[in-house]
Amino acid sequence: MEAIEKLRKENIAEYLLYMWQTEDLLRACHCNIEEVEQSLLPLFPADEQVERRQWLSELCDMMHREAVMEHGHLQINKNVLQELTELHNVLLASPKFPYYSAAYYNALPFIVELRAKAGDKAAPEIDTCFQALYGELLLRLQRKPVSKETQEAMQTITRFIAMLAEYYHDEKEGKLKIDD
Repeated sequence: MEAIEKLRKENIAEYLLYMWQTEDLLRACHCNIEEVEQSLLPLFPADEQVERRQWLSELCDMMHREAVMEHGHLQINKNVLQELTELHNVLLASPKFPYYSAAYYNALPFIVELRAKAGDKAAPEIDTCFQALYGELLLRLQRKPVSKETQEAMQTITRFIAMLAEYYHDEKEGKLKIDD
């Protein structure tokens, strides 16, 4: 899927959230390609449906093989989170990225609070951020209210993850110089 690969290259954070949403949509269709054809494919332009069907079918197969049909994430998505976490750690350890460190420390109180509320204080910070972003996305899709405090927290987390995503893009393009 050209559009999805483009999203992956341009904005890894949006890509990951899109993939999580796709996983949930496939779960809603019981990872059954016939249900996907009836429920999801009509949402796409006719000229994209054959390619989209193939891609969604492959994702369904992967979800079956990896036993994530009810919850969890595909390994390809876990790998992205791992890459982001590794880059996050490198950026924090380097004195060359003070704005990144500042964005992280601004978001940290919210991350700690979210982990405490989720009962998973050991959860990796980047995972927690993406869980929060995805939760907010779901609330907005369901047209549920989001408190002012939550909106402020999410803006801070969004700025932090956007910066991480930009550094990720730069790294993939060979533009990120950490050791110079």
